[in-house]
Order: sequence, then structure tokens, then C-alpha cells
Amino acid sequence: MSGSAGGMNNAQLIQQMALLRWLSSQSEEDRGLLAAVTGLQVGRELLNRITGQDKVDTYKRDCILSISEFVRQNPGASQADLNTEVQKRVVLFAARVRALEAAAP
Repeated sequence: MSGSAGGMNNAQLIQQMALLRWLSSQSEEDRGLLAAVTGLQVGRELLNRITGQDKVDTYKRDCILSISEFVRQNPGASQADLNTEVQKRVVLFAARVRALEAAAP
């Protein structure tokens, strides 16, 4: 769940909306909603940290960006050169993910 650059992601926005609602009403119902939304966000973050999914997503994004950068910088590259470069970048991605798995408790 990502947001705009420098802004809140969706989960943060929902949490802030729940907080604002509770601050306005001070009702028990809105306090419960805020607690539930905050609990979900904390749980999601803990799961990402335990599983390393956030790092895998970052590695995937890095892989795609590096391939697109190669294509941009080498507009006349042959299909064979493109295939070789993509294969190199995917092998690097896979190695990074395997290293994450090996480091997991």
C-alpha cells in the first residue's frame, strides 16, 4: 500500500481518518475503530518485517528499474543483449531473495 512520494500510504491515511474521527467525537465506538485500524496496521508491518516481504518488493522494484534503465540507455541493443541483461538482473534478484531466506530465523 503505497501513497504519493512523501505522502501517507493508504494504511496511514485510514489510521489518521480514524484518529480524527475519534478526536472529534471521543466516542467509545470511534475509539474501538481507531484501535482496530491501528492494530491492523501494526500487524501488517510486523508480518512484513518477519517475512521480509517488504525487502522482496524492494528488490523486485530495483530489478525492474535496472532493466528499464538498461533499455533506456541502450536503445539499439540486440534481442540477445537484452535477454542477457535481463537474465543477469533476474539472477541478481533471485540471489538477493535467497540471501534473505538464508538470513531468516
